[in-house]
Amino acid sequence: MEKFYAFVDWLNSYLWGPPMLIFLIGTHIYFTFKTRFIQKKIFLGIKLSVKHDKESEGDISAFSSLAIAMAATVGTGNIIGVGTAIALGGPGAVLWMWFTGVFGIATKYAESLIAVKCRVKTKKGTMLGGAMYALERGLNLKFLGILFALFGSIAAFGIGSSVQSNAIATVLNENFSVPMWLSAVGIVIFLSLVILGGLKSISDFCVKLVPLMVGLYVMGCIVILFINNHYILPALAEIVKCAFSPKAAEGGFIGASIMAAIRHGMARGLFSNESGMGSAPIVAAAAKTKNSVRQALISSTGTFWSTVVICAITGMVLVSSIMAQPEAVDLNSINGAILTHIAFCQIKYVGPTILTFGLITFAFTTTLGWSYYGERCMEYLFGVKSNLPYRIIYVITAFLGVVMPLGVVWNIADSFNALMAIPNLIAVLLLSGLVTKETDYYLTGDNLDKVDKTPIPMLSSS
Repeated sequence: MEKFYAFVDWLNSYLWGPPMLIFLIGTHIYFTFKTRFIQKKIFLGIKLSVKHDKESEGDISAFSSLAIAMAATVGTGNIIGVGTAIALGGPGAVLWMWFTGVFGIATKYAESLIAVKCRVKTKKGTMLGGAMYALERGLNLKFLGILFALFGSIAAFGIGSSVQSNAIATVLNENFSVPMWLSAVGIVIFLSLVILGGLKSISDFCVKLVPLMVGLYVMGCIVILFINNHYILPALAEIVKCAFSPKAAEGGFIGASIMAAIRHGMARGLFSNESGMGSAPIVAAAAKTKNSVRQALISSTGTFWSTVVICAITGMVLVSSIMAQPEAVDLNSINGAILTHIAFCQIKYVGPTILTFGLITFAFTTTLGWSYYGERCMEYLFGVKSNLPYRIIYVITAFLGVVMPLGVVWNIADSFNALMAIPNLIAVLLLSGLVTKETDYYLTGDNLDKVDKTPIPMLSSS
């Protein structure tokens, strides 16, 4: 087993090494120019996200689709992961993290556009889409679609189920002394009640919880920044300076090289928004939308919220907190969880409670979002008959995640996330002409309110 664990560690570090980071960042930059800086339309996407295209085909509203994507994307990594990036890469990592979010908006737009354009529907009218259908229908590369679906379904058991359930149980045990086994039982019950009801049940739950959890967490961050108001500008200056300067940081920070800031900042940013991974487009394809560009604009706001807003504000909170109380922080031995805890303890009485609520809800909603992704991947591979067995196995995996060592599970999940990204990026890049064509007609041509009347093909095996 030790050899297996060592192999998994090596595979994960290799898959998420410089080639993958360059591949992802390169794609982000390519589509930024290809779409003529689609980022400038982000507020249009936010406006569209709260509108209803009732007359359009789809299973759920555009906002519900965004809520599920946000549920899966905004996890504990957006809180603790930012602290880890700062501890390993210095405050400059925050700026590089933010850059990946800004440029990642373009890739999220492109991959969501082709997912909607290449979607299919079952005889019951259910919409199915994602990289697997784009590869099969748009490029006639079904074998790559199968690989994407295989990698996605396996990744869901790790990053979506076992890892998140363990995070919830650990938080409850450390803060309220709740036994791990009791948390496991509670997670199984709540998870079953939601996901066994299918997409509509997941959608209803996420629409209610996601805005609440994000809003409460951001409000907590704003309060901390108010407490640290004298350190906001110095913290911002330190972040910018350390992103481009090889000199050791000041104010209690460890010295970190430019490459360390870039590596850890970009890696955390890419993990936090999942742009290029191909996960969020799976649910984007289920949305009621007049055309592919409208939903692509809405989906791209997920990257804006998760990284450009949540990760960035978390980074400012942590850096300003370190500068405000350097005596409480030893970044040579601290981890992301402790650093975040120290920051939120500045809000007397309720700070740790807000953080605990955020960690639990972020983890649970991630479990819900990934349950849908994994189910759709399994349905592509084995048909609709696999839905119920998959949901049952997913719930069982959540229980096992609480009682099993998770180091190797994290690495396996991260590896399959990287393997998902490869066929997805191939699909997006090879279909970049379709992205340009749709964007030019609907967005540049001011036809955003027009309904795409192209017939959505029926899934032959449905």
